[in-house]
Amino acid sequence: MKLCAECRERRAALRRPRNGSELCKECFYLALETEVHETIVRTQLFRRGERVALGASGGKDSTVLAHILTTLNARHDYGLDLQLLSIDEGIRGYRDDSLETVKRNERQYGIPLTVCSYKDLYGWTMDEIVAQIGTKNNCTFCGVFRRQALDRGAALIGADKIATGHNADDMAETVLLNFLRADTARLGRCHSIITGQEGSLPRVKPLKYVYEKEIVMYAYFKNLDYFSTECTYSPFAARGLAREFIKDLELARPRAIIDLIQAAEQFRIQGDVGRPPSQPGTCSRCGYLSSQKICKACLLLEGLEKGRPRLGIGRVKQGAA
Repeated sequence: MKLCAECRERRAALRRPRNGSELCKECFYLALETEVHETIVRTQLFRRGERVALGASGGKDSTVLAHILTTLNARHDYGLDLQLLSIDEGIRGYRDDSLETVKRNERQYGIPLTVCSYKDLYGWTMDEIVAQIGTKNNCTFCGVFRRQALDRGAALIGADKIATGHNADDMAETVLLNFLRADTARLGRCHSIITGQEGSLPRVKPLKYVYEKEIVMYAYFKNLDYFSTECTYSPFAARGLAREFIKDLELARPRAIIDLIQAAEQFRIQGDVGRPPSQPGTCSRCGYLSSQKICKACLLLEGLEKGRPRLGIGRVKQGAA
């Protein structure tokens, strides 16, 4: 029987993927929570008294985020007003079921829950959109709408920041995708733990350096209540290919995930290469933050309404239609 490498008293229950240390459950909980706390303090993610909207999907990442932030908020007296914010994309058999999990989390953690739906905000559900456009570009629509819906929901509840459950694997996948797309503008900022500082609702990623495997183990050992079914349309997403590649890299070299993130953190763009020339402004139609006269969401909606769903996909010049 191997003893925990930290306390030397209890039996080791797991081996940490990132460094191979063998810990008991209790020492693993403390180590992970302490690392997240140190990340929060080092990067100054929060200020006392802020209202923070926790993006809650009901999945493992957002559930662990809610649990850990609730724990750390009490343990270290952050003085944060935590709120759960869920987006109902309108995916039957997936989001309707996962929202039930979020509603249970609301009761378990004592955090108020607000739900915003695509149908109410845009007049369309994702099921309706996929019925019109198919599965090839559905993630483009969902990604754009979801980002805006989170901002609108957070503004509705008077939040100062939005916290999401993006983990280290998610960050590494994004870095890889932007590199493969030669998207230097996004590659230069996709690693940031704080984004959207130019607007009124910055987004923060407290779990940026936490491996997905450790999130799974934390949720499992803590017996957290979360929804584990993948999105109905996720098999058609390009991100899935990057995810498989990252997993293969991790098998060969566990530090590959952190190495990708740190490589992006050191990435520098000289001059104006890859940077959009326009300055952040607001959409002339909906008033949402946009670097263009008409935001991406409004262009996508226009395409749907006109029966031309590809109108807002890709780098289409506004006014060309």
